[in-house]
Amino acid sequence: MERAQPLPSYLVQRYQGWKATGYADNQSWYRQLADQGQHPRAMVISCCDSRVHVTAIFGADQGEFFIHRNIANLVPPYAPDGDYHGTSAAIEYAVTALKVAHLIVLGHSSCGGVKGFHERCHGRAPELAEKTSFVGRWIDILKPGYERLGGNDAEIDSATLEKEAVLVSLENLLTFPFVQDAVAEGKLTLHGLWNDIGEGGLEYYDAKAKSFRPV
Repeated sequence: MERAQPLPSYLVQRYQGWKATGYADNQSWYRQLADQGQHPRAMVISCCDSRVHVTAIFGADQGEFFIHRNIANLVPPYAPDGDYHGTSAAIEYAVTALKVAHLIVLGHSSCGGVKGFHERCHGRAPELAEKTSFVGRWIDILKPGYERLGGNDAEIDSATLEKEAVLVSLENLLTFPFVQDAVAEGKLTLHGLWNDIGEGGLEYYDAKAKSFRPV
């Protein structure tokens, strides 16, 4: 591919620093991971947002989490239509091949994807209404949750809509037959979280209380 370019120098320097220290100090661990494969206990579906640092939040090491990131940490409904489905493929692999025990949807504050959806609904982001917008069509997944909150007739704050995106994703996870089966057999648990980036807070969805509570 003639358009591909070498890495920018700052990334080369960071890599070389990691190889000389982080890797060198844990070489046997990395080789063990390479030889024995991955055996993560949990899958995390989080937003692409660069401020969401999943492994740092939980102090996780390599091999602990199977992480999939997308716009607004959304899970689409099960749709075996023979088309390309990156998020669905990641879920299928995590549940059926890796057999993770926990599946976590992690939302966050100041989510651009959720904000874009809200702006589009009020006519303030016409570019996201275009059929050619990949982002616009993706965030349509949030529509059922938005309407459940009252839609354009209601005043919905950003945190409420961000948490609703987590709930929509959890609901859609249960449309996948292999997720349903794993949950019914007690082999998989589903979890919804919301991270307050500025305050370092973490809330979980309490199904009995039907609300998010601090961890």
